[in-house]
Amino acid sequence: MPTYEYACQKCGHEFEIFQSMKDKALTACPQKKCKGKLKKLLGTGAGLIFKGSGFYITDYRSENYKASAKKESSAGEAKSSSSESTSTPAKPESKPAASAKKEK
Repeated sequence: MPTYEYACQKCGHEFEIFQSMKDKALTACPQKKCKGKLKKLLGTGAGLIFKGSGFYITDYRSENYKASAKKESSAGEAKSSSSESTSTPAKPESKPAASAKKEK
């Protein structure tokens, strides 16, 4: 359940309360003898920590996983660079022949 912040417009009392999103907002101050009108404040929210499966591949990985992934990526780079060196060199582009001068 979310935490909502309220402030009394009469006495200035501020407090937080856990409420369901379906519950109606509070209207009267809970302080004795006040019973002023409440105003709902904007909350700052909370930080989130995602744990478990189902998130980005690189999030929260163990050191063993990171080391093996690094080895695989470096092996893949070495393989691709060696295949590029054995391929045939690119042919230089041929320039079009000089066109004949136009006669007037």
